[in-house]
Amino acid sequence: MVKYLVSRAGRSILIAARAYILIETQVGRSPDVAAALQSMSGVPSVDIITGDFDIIALVEAQDMVSMADLVTGLVQSIPGVTRTITCVAA
Repeated sequence: MVKYLVSRAGRSILIAARAYILIETQVGRSPDVAAALQSMSGVPSVDIITGDFDIIALVEAQDMVSMADLVTGLVQSIPGVTRTITCVAA
């Protein structure tokens, strides 16, 4: 597994897992969901998009277990999220 050393806010973090999450939201909820994602640790990038999904978010974690916890425990519990697809970066 490839590992990255990322420096943010004056501290370095070893990142071993990166993924893009495609998120479908309830109608009109994309701005609220995007704001909630932007406030989360481990989510450096969030964009509202058009197409089959409403939001794409880049998530980073120290390992796959932490990644799964972030996606299933936090992202999927945001009010307005109806469906997610996680695309793990190689």
